[in-house]
Amino acid sequence: MTLAVDLRGSRELLLNLTLREIRGKYKRTVLGQVWSLLNPVAQLATYALVFGTILLNHPAPGDPSGVDVFVVWLATGLIPWLFFANVVTSGMGALIGNANLIQKVYFPRSSLVISAALALLFTSSIEMGVVLVLCLAFGGSPLLYLPATIFFMLMLFCLGLGISFMLSVANVYFRDTQHFVSILMQIWFYATPILYPITTIAGRYPHLVPWVRANPIERFTEIFRDTLYNGRWPTLIDSAIVTGVSLVVLVIGYAVFMKFEGRLAEEL
Repeated sequence: MTLAVDLRGSRELLLNLTLREIRGKYKRTVLGQVWSLLNPVAQLATYALVFGTILLNHPAPGDPSGVDVFVVWLATGLIPWLFFANVVTSGMGALIGNANLIQKVYFPRSSLVISAALALLFTSSIEMGVVLVLCLAFGGSPLLYLPATIFFMLMLFCLGLGISFMLSVANVYFRDTQHFVSILMQIWFYATPILYPITTIAGRYPHLVPWVRANPIERFTEIFRDTLYNGRWPTLIDSAIVTGVSLVVLVIGYAVFMKFEGRLAEEL
């Protein structure tokens, strides 16, 4: 069964699971879904203070937009990263978190991983909307490149979903997976030019630039900064690489998931 067939056959279930994820995340909290904005805003403010004010990390102004506001530059890289990281970690725990449901009734197990990712796509769309407004407020022209921004958010979704498919299975068999991934995600975050421009690495450690550019999230970061902050279309090379990698990872991740799906109820 392909992923497209799986999705068509369980549309109603997927919708219900996604709504459950959205409503249940901040259930019984006073602010509710407002927390989905406050959490990234708090991280953005912290990183902006440390890297923009204390460490005086100032990337070049947007080219050709001319926008020169560190917090806006930071937001265009940080918000997509948070979306990707949350898709991976949330999807990784989707099977274990619904073990009782899996053991009681049969349904496409992939729906649990997909619904967790879709719920995050919904909340992250709101966050990206705020970033869009910020760019507009400081003189950018992100609306011209909105179709590209939406397309690459979907590609980032595919990349995170593919990885979470594989990790969700690994987490069922090896419960240490979530702890290893937590450490690896921190390393991945700081190894990606999100808090600092890649020119910082090029100036000090030029021999590391090819390794940094091999990181698909670095390419995604550059793309979102092009469409939102710089005000230009992303390069064809970056676009082709992230699209190809995202779709390949999604196909591989789903294939791995389907190979082990039949034994999940027993292992849980």
